[in-house]
Amino acid sequence: MDPTQTRENVSHKLDDANETMDARENIIQTNQISKEFNGVEAIKDVSFYVPKGSIFGFIGPSGSGKTTTMRILTGYYRPTSGEVRVLGRSPEKFSRKDRENIGYLPQSFGLYPNLTVWENLNFAASIYGMPIARHKRLMDILEFVELDKDRDKLASQLSGGMQRRLNLAATLIHEPDLIFLDEPTAGIDPVLRSKFWDHFRELKAQGHTLFVTTQYVSEAAYCDIVGVINEGQIIIVDTPDQLRYQTYGGDLVEMRTTERVDYKTQQAINSLPFVLSRVQLADNNSLRLVVKEAKTDMAALLDWAREKGIEVESIEEYLPPFDDVFVQLVKGRNKDA
Repeated sequence: MDPTQTRENVSHKLDDANETMDARENIIQTNQISKEFNGVEAIKDVSFYVPKGSIFGFIGPSGSGKTTTMRILTGYYRPTSGEVRVLGRSPEKFSRKDRENIGYLPQSFGLYPNLTVWENLNFAASIYGMPIARHKRLMDILEFVELDKDRDKLASQLSGGMQRRLNLAATLIHEPDLIFLDEPTAGIDPVLRSKFWDHFRELKAQGHTLFVTTQYVSEAAYCDIVGVINEGQIIIVDTPDQLRYQTYGGDLVEMRTTERVDYKTQQAINSLPFVLSRVQLADNNSLRLVVKEAKTDMAALLDWAREKGIEVESIEEYLPPFDDVFVQLVKGRNKDA
């Protein structure tokens, strides 16, 4: 059986999207967009879509093209070639209403250091034309980012993490449907990073769509869809689970035996019909292998081991860290190039 038929195979290429999903459900769609600066390509043939009400993680190392892509999506840059639709239209044709429906969190602190937290947020609200009677909304958003007790502090007196949260509050003050977050967790401690993702998941639960760029590959686990970009080109766009599956060509299973696994046993396991790639030794008593479907194939592997008199101490699905997944993806891309 083809392993792609054993589970939902989610492909996020634009051509497939047009066939399988109503385009109106996609708040962002790009088709083969490229951008050149002085004849040098920053991104090339980038295609993906972002369904409404999802968290899309755009992941790649510094300089890979994440911010350039985001600036095209927000209308700051025009693509050199290709097509892009955000909120149903080309960003260069955004109306005022369209722009008011977008929130953008830049990498750097963009507010006024000599104004208080409250004054900065009030100023951001006025830019978006919010009514004067907005006290409750300001308080609600400050509570959301946990700055309500610091509202009278000058922005210059805030820590870097608190400034980032104030930036986030200003981004969300007008309740935009679509929120762009450019490296929102860069340079902050793991505890605050976790809190940020708690905020992002809550925003998704409220019906917002989030487009998040990050160089922290592990943050893929928090997203509904992940686009991996390297050197200006998309490597893969898929769900986190499918990202692992497509990278390794199946599910990974780790089996530990009570006795050392010899070469003959390894070869026998390699020949099993549901084992998709060569067995790797995690240590002398542990095997790591790629199978079509972990849940069903672990049972088959246990049955085979019993028949062969091999005592299994433990067997479980192995979920490699997304950092390892990214390394494998880049290796595979370089090998194909």
